[in-house]
Amino acid sequence: MKHEDELIDLLRTHPFLMRDLKLVHSLGLPNGCIAAGYVRNFVWDHFHGKSRFTPLNDIDVLYYDTADLREETEKRYEERLTKRQPEYNWSVKNQARMHQRNDEQPYRSVEDAMKRWPETATAVGVALDYAGKLKVIAPLGLEDLFSLQIKRSPFFEDADYYRSRVKSKNWLNLWPRLKLID
Repeated sequence: MKHEDELIDLLRTHPFLMRDLKLVHSLGLPNGCIAAGYVRNFVWDHFHGKSRFTPLNDIDVLYYDTADLREETEKRYEERLTKRQPEYNWSVKNQARMHQRNDEQPYRSVEDAMKRWPETATAVGVALDYAGKLKVIAPLGLEDLFSLQIKRSPFFEDADYYRSRVKSKNWLNLWPRLKLID
């Protein structure tokens, strides 16, 4: 819980976090959250003392809905978000269908899908609960994120893809204090 409280306190200093979470929350997505680079980059920027945020390729929004597996539904959510916050490249994905793309067994939840992501430090999301409080989703924990460690998820089998992804993202140059654990 220590790192969860620390993450919530840190995220409260993020100038756009509450606005973005309220926007995502307004969609009423089942188990909806903002995840991946949005959280990871902010934490790593903070621990590297950066005064400017590292630019994001996209904002990953996750949800879990077995009743509607259509990609078109995700695109409609992206359009709604883009109308309200056009400066972001929104990427909305229903984790109930992402197992198909990854050629795996169906995921049981957002958390189940996230733990299969390549890196442990990326498998972190935040959401607003119904009382408007920040909620952290971290199925692989927060230790690696806060220890500035890049580790392959124990549920992600393709080690070569993991290594090429870390290299292509240029993380070790962007955040030189990171440690790659291979």
